[in-house]
Amino acid sequence: MAYTGLMQIVCPPSGPSRVALVLAGGAARGAYEVGVVQHIVEDVAQSLGRDVPLDILCGTSVGALNSCFLAAFSDDRRGRAARLREIWLNLKMSDLVHPDPRSIWDFTRSLFGRTPSVDDDARRRGGILDAGGLERLIARACPFPRIDERIAAGDLFGLTVSTTHVGSGRTVVFVESRDPLPHWGRDPTIVARPVAIREEHALASAAIPFLFPAVRIGGDFYCDGGLRQNVPLSPARRLGADGLIVVSPRVIDQPAPSTSEVHAREQAFPGPLFLLGKALNALLLDRIDNDIDRLERINALLNAGCRRYGPGFVDAINEELAKDATNPDTDTKGTLRTRPLATVLIRASADIGRMATEFARSPDFKRRVHGILGSVMRRLAEGTLDADLLSYLLFDGEFADQLIELGRADARARHDELCAFFEEMAGRPAAAATATRAPSAAQ
Repeated sequence: MAYTGLMQIVCPPSGPSRVALVLAGGAARGAYEVGVVQHIVEDVAQSLGRDVPLDILCGTSVGALNSCFLAAFSDDRRGRAARLREIWLNLKMSDLVHPDPRSIWDFTRSLFGRTPSVDDDARRRGGILDAGGLERLIARACPFPRIDERIAAGDLFGLTVSTTHVGSGRTVVFVESRDPLPHWGRDPTIVARPVAIREEHALASAAIPFLFPAVRIGGDFYCDGGLRQNVPLSPARRLGADGLIVVSPRVIDQPAPSTSEVHAREQAFPGPLFLLGKALNALLLDRIDNDIDRLERINALLNAGCRRYGPGFVDAINEELAKDATNPDTDTKGTLRTRPLATVLIRASADIGRMATEFARSPDFKRRVHGILGSVMRRLAEGTLDADLLSYLLFDGEFADQLIELGRADARARHDELCAFFEEMAGRPAAAATATRAPSAAQ
């Protein structure tokens, strides 16, 4: 898919609009998102001469963790990304990635038909990695009650965290917003629940199946929301976003592998770790194209209608659609929430899997990560060409720094588009933004 830029809206709403930041999943790749956000809240704001609004934050998996932190510090509009960057730069793999012997034993027993014993009051279940380090990090880094305060103070309109309900397989979107929960459609596979978002919701969203254990919330277990909704565009739209900035750590255009690479991958195919990395790619990264393509088609239709019939087209089409009681998007008042959404999609310009391989093979990594963990990581780097699984597990400050800088560089390359986006959302002529580019953005 070639589209990666600003979708101009022919008939945008008048006056200031709500802007949503949508952060995808990707485990350790989530550091990339920090770099993109840092450029937006610092450099784009400097060019425009004002703070940029991020009214709605929607995240899945590591994107949910990043979103919760940004929400908690939404009153520090230009400094919150730098705060988040410091957390990522201080990560140590030994604190976050180490096996859970009991869970591995239970998993092995289950392969032979033995049902693992689980305490009725167990907070977590499944996963081969001990989540204790991640729990301690999140509890220390993110003051969740501040989210309630920031929403009440008007610094933030809403926050969503997407999870998967283990028992039913449905996507459960936990929502905290200034207004009552809006109509969420009639899709039985997606349920929205109003809550005060806390640590357990964020950790559940980040509980990648097989790797990290599911989290119990209110008696039920929840795991990574990326199984069905890795890029949560729908929650942003449901909360009334007029514009979306979507960030994904998936590489934009990955060149076709050479013959030797194809052969090497075929040789690695039977390996379970190779397959796990590919499965994570499919679950956590590979659906954004379809979601953005669908959004682009809707925008194109609405824009065409505005050009042909005038700016009242969107209101008129909504009135007609609302008459259809069978329409799944019609709420109890008969109002359809259909509107064009200005969208900027930013995703990685480099293959993060390959970056992980190079980093894990470096002398610096060998000095930083010792023992069995370091040996396993280096073995992963040697065993597969792109080391997909490795890139999800490299919770290391030095590697995070590389991804953050990649994110900043990719956002910097789209600086004019981002400025135009925020000008359009503010109800100003979008073209005016190109003349306000900051000197640092051209470096």
